Amino acid sequence: MSVILPSVCMFIICSPVRRLFQAHCGWVQVVRRTQHVASLSHSVKGSTMGKKLLVDVDCGVDDAQAIMLALAAPNVNLLGITCVHGNTSVENVCKNTLRVLQVCGKLEIPVFKGASLPILGKRIDAGVFHGLDGLGDVPDPNAPGLDLVQKEDAVSAIIRIVNENPGEVSLVATAPLTNLALAVRMDPSLPSKLRGLYIMGGNTESRGNTTVCGEFNFSADPEAAYIVLNDYQCPTYLACWEFTCYSKLSWEFCDTWLAQDSKKARFMEQIFQHSIKMSKSQLFEKEFVDGSGFISCDSYAMAAAIDDGFIVKSDCYPVSVELAGTHTRGMMVMDTVGFLKKTHKAFIMRKVDMEMFKQMMMAALK
Repeated sequence: MSVILPSVCMFIICSPVRRLFQAHCGWVQVVRRTQHVASLSHSVKGSTMGKKLLVDVDCGVDDAQAIMLALAAPNVNLLGITCVHGNTSVENVCKNTLRVLQVCGKLEIPVFKGASLPILGKRIDAGVFHGLDGLGDVPDPNAPGLDLVQKEDAVSAIIRIVNENPGEVSLVATAPLTNLALAVRMDPSLPSKLRGLYIMGGNTESRGNTTVCGEFNFSADPEAAYIVLNDYQCPTYLACWEFTCYSKLSWEFCDTWLAQDSKKARFMEQIFQHSIKMSKSQLFEKEFVDGSGFISCDSYAMAAAIDDGFIVKSDCYPVSVELAGTHTRGMMVMDTVGFLKKTHKAFIMRKVDMEMFKQMMMAALK
């Protein structure tokens, strides 16, 4: 089936990208491309040598945790961070990302501003889980200014960086997928040049944390999620909502994690307090699958991108996104039978090495 990207998306990106998009894409028809051959084995340990990562975030607290995970990983080269609407406004996302880089002493990593709205409709209310500003509403008088954000827009940056490093970049998406959808429509060859795509988003049991059946990142831009899951014919790994809940850490571990004597740990302890209180409230405990605990959703996708051996068990199925349902818009569809007639399959994480995860998380705040 062919899908056309509505011209309304032209209004959600900055003028340079809009002109480039109009000049080279216009009304672009989805083209089926050759699927990458992806290995089903995740048994190789220590495969972090020289990995190049590009990260797309809507920097809330768990995005911050994921970024810090990457920055602490040996032999990982973080090529850039692109920002998009989601947990907070895209302007706040840029500010938050710079704050994280500053506390880690990595302000040289380029930050790019991306889409401020989803492809269709209005930006949904992300609620107050991460605070209004995305980082627990903790004042930071020494926060870096937005003048440090790159002039190049996020969508162009994704295309450029991947094309400059063909076959070497793992793209980690911990946010609504608007930037990625626009990028593939501007450059349909983009997925064929990726080493892999790692997404925190979607759900496998129809359990919503934003709508009745929808996970936040996919529900915040269902059209973008649909485009990405159908157009990115590259090795794709999904850390879905229920999986992160089943793979939660204990609050005792969280206390030990935050008690480390470092600037990064003190920063995380401050910005995380609001989310911890929300996590332990009756309202949010209803959303969490399998009881309460410490869930750093975005960090699971990041850990998988850092080390392939992190994934112990995964399912491999074609996936898509429901766009029209009254209660199911934004819900991920997992085709276990073959009704979708799709050749490309995604790796859906089911079990991960939790001891490795704990070590990565501890290292992130040292």
